[in-house]
Amino acid sequence: MPGAEPTPEGPLTLLDLVAVRRWAVLTRSLFAARRAEIDALNVFPVPDGDTGTNLYLTFDGAVERTLATSDVATADALLAVFAKHLLWTARGNSGVILSQLARGLAEGCAGAAEIDGRVLAIGLRHAEARARQAVTDPKEGTILTVASAMAEAAERACGADLTSGDVPSGDAPSADAPSAGAPSDAPGETPVGVHVVASAAVEASREALARTPEQLEVLARAGVVDAGGAGLVVLLECLERVCAGQRARSGAEDSDRRSRRRPDPAGAGLAGGRPASVDTEGIPEFEVMYLLAESDDAAVEVLRARLVELGDSVLVVGGDGEWNVHAHVDDAGAAVEAGIEAGRPHRVRISRLTDGHEPGSRFERGAGAAAVPRAGAAIVACAAGVGLEGLFEDAGAVVVRSGPGRRASTGGLIGAIREQHARGASGVVVLPNDGDTLLAAAAAVRAVADDGIEAHLVHVRTAVQGIAALAVFEPSAPASANVLAMQAAASATRHGAVTVANRAALTSGGPCEAGDVLGVVDGDVVIVGSDQLSVTREVVRRLLASGGELVTVVAGVDAPEGLLPAVADEARREQHGIEVSLIDGGQAVYPVLLGVE
Repeated sequence: MPGAEPTPEGPLTLLDLVAVRRWAVLTRSLFAARRAEIDALNVFPVPDGDTGTNLYLTFDGAVERTLATSDVATADALLAVFAKHLLWTARGNSGVILSQLARGLAEGCAGAAEIDGRVLAIGLRHAEARARQAVTDPKEGTILTVASAMAEAAERACGADLTSGDVPSGDAPSADAPSAGAPSDAPGETPVGVHVVASAAVEASREALARTPEQLEVLARAGVVDAGGAGLVVLLECLERVCAGQRARSGAEDSDRRSRRRPDPAGAGLAGGRPASVDTEGIPEFEVMYLLAESDDAAVEVLRARLVELGDSVLVVGGDGEWNVHAHVDDAGAAVEAGIEAGRPHRVRISRLTDGHEPGSRFERGAGAAAVPRAGAAIVACAAGVGLEGLFEDAGAVVVRSGPGRRASTGGLIGAIREQHARGASGVVVLPNDGDTLLAAAAAVRAVADDGIEAHLVHVRTAVQGIAALAVFEPSAPASANVLAMQAAASATRHGAVTVANRAALTSGGPCEAGDVLGVVDGDVVIVGSDQLSVTREVVRRLLASGGELVTVVAGVDAPEGLLPAVADEARREQHGIEVSLIDGGQAVYPVLLGVE
């Protein structure tokens, strides 16, 4: 796929393979440059808005995967491959919507080795339709509004209505859709160039983005435009620049530049590891599991081969800098040392598989490692702090790190689901524990269904709802039965939080300045104060206004001193005999998370 690219001369009439690749690389560069700017378009004055970061990481991962693909020869084939990679690397709801825009574009352009203006317009209409399908409750004033303006303007530029029979309604393009590979203009008509369509689309998208605060009160109150819509405008600006004939750095040059920054895996030999001692006739003595960071695909392949030498049941899944490693071996130390050679192992869990032995003192036995019975249900959970990770892992969950600035990717969640399936679970329940990871989790559940893996999503938007769902989990029950009970428990949990404002803004609780303490109830900032304990007390009071039996307090890395007594005093003042549970979550951004069941 990489190779020399001629410099364009003037506006393009067609998008070929080289131009599409140039569009992708230029978009990645612009997302990198504007990620902080888009992150700042946060409706709440809390440093957890990471739309720009999610878009950049999603696009960056997909570009890297696509640049490594060598068997793509046409523009439409490249779009199709890129769309698949985007879904795998999608982070946050904005990343998933971006992947669906790419999917629709690829569908609309299918069959076109080179894309002309009319085919591009068809693709943009497909993109808009797929994006709307991805959102259960679509709202105007969002990226969907910007996408609609984009598609309508592209159609007008072609002087035709391309929606009839052309909007995808399921997992495949409509059978009545026009063929992108067929001639796109009647005999005697002048074909519409891609630059005309791209220019119309980007201008309309900018205008639509500017109007988003008029359509959503939360945007108007915050004085910002929609962050996801701003990301789509960046994507279209790059398309217009490429169609105008402006040169961007080639994929080959960009790939070479990035590869020079990576550690060379060639020296990652494993000669220093202890010799294998595998009993090929019996059951290996240990189950070894850990997460692997700071590695790359080449080193991971060496690790996988080494683990196969050491034992069996080897599973190494993941990507984007994080892999889940699982193996049954006799020499647990050698399995861990192989991971050290490949990167940075952490969350190491070693359990003895044979009976009559205690676990070795060198390693921590994972309480949850043996908690999943054969043919039982299992959990995949996202967590934003070390304490929360440990809580879910002790229940047998495979945990995917996810929090502001580093949301879980669809691929990471797919890998975790497959890991639980490989351990013998008949079904997997997924707890995203974050509203901005719901779409990625849903995409992962759909993706593994193609592999015959049963997985179910529990719609939990906060960690405290996830904890409530975990409390009713029954490993011996089918996953389908568990998801109903867990969803009921999560839905019955009212949630709140305490955080600190990072900028001035107008909230539902009144105006705030940077440094003010904010109280959040059910996702809305309703309290502005100056003392964390006082605001925490007020949040507890509001959560208990309609009663409750249990208050769960999850303390973050910046939790105030005296948190538990303050919450317990306030809770008992509001509700006699109420139980208060404190968990050291270790999450950033929110010093206090609260749940009432």
